[in-house]
Amino acid sequence: MLFTVITYLVYVLSKMLYKKMNLALFHPLLLAPILLIAIISIMHVSANDYMQGSKFLSHMLAPATVAFAVPIYKNLPIIKKYMKTIVISITTGTLMAMISTFLLSKLIHLSDDFIVSILPRSITTPIAMEVSKEIGGLPTLTTVFVIITGIVGGIVGPNVLKWLSIKTPIAKGLALGMGAHGVGTNKALEYGKQESVFSSLAMIFAALFTLVWGSLLTSFI
Repeated sequence: MLFTVITYLVYVLSKMLYKKMNLALFHPLLLAPILLIAIISIMHVSANDYMQGSKFLSHMLAPATVAFAVPIYKNLPIIKKYMKTIVISITTGTLMAMISTFLLSKLIHLSDDFIVSILPRSITTPIAMEVSKEIGGLPTLTTVFVIITGIVGGIVGPNVLKWLSIKTPIAKGLALGMGAHGVGTNKALEYGKQESVFSSLAMIFAALFTLVWGSLLTSFI
């Protein structure tokens, strides 16, 4: 319970600092892990002991994954209306994300285990971990790259939308949800409710399509 409490308090502190400073370097997904690494290093606690002590939080990922059904149910009319746009956008986005990851990984000669682990980097953490397990990757490594992808996407995404003059709620939402999953959805909420809805939908559909593409790409590794 000690490690669970410490993790929670560090996250809350990181969130408060990010809200106050509004700087990317203070984003909870970036700052909290750094602080936790420092704490367990000072306490001379191994990573395995920490994971074992905070496993309650890991178990919470399962219900969090199931909870993604809620926005789908609530927005069924929107999904039906824009189904074609959503499917084409997310299919293309997930395919490009995985192919680019695969080709760049091969270009710099990463190991096969490493490649498989980072293929699901463009979907939200709880689902990415399950997809990683499904295709034979290392979930802990996957989590690191999911966080990096989300933070970078959350920072760069709004500038790209502005540069490309993308103004419609559906386009903004799908782009942020696909490119930066959870962080992108949080950013989409700053634009408006519609943007956040489409971002949530993009994040969910991206997870489904990524599992399909991941299974196909692993056959070439």
